[in-house]
Amino acid sequence: MEKKNLLLGLGGYEIIVVMIVILLLFGGKKIPELMRGLGKGIREFNNAKSTIETELKEGMREADQKQIQGGNKE
Repeated sequence: MEKKNLLLGLGGYEIIVVMIVILLLFGGKKIPELMRGLGKGIREFNNAKSTIETELKEGMREADQKQIQGGNKE
């Protein structure tokens, strides 16, 4: 029977060890600050991604409209 990996190929004991090491390195007070910073970074990334998607869709829409208008002139 094969053991199931929980996260990134790590088992339960490995995740616990990683959490203990992080706690020892950063301390209990710094971890919430790190998580807040990580959350802000992810939020900014998602906002940038949605902005780029919107601009690409708008550009494609404009290109389609120009193509339609160019076809009507001929």
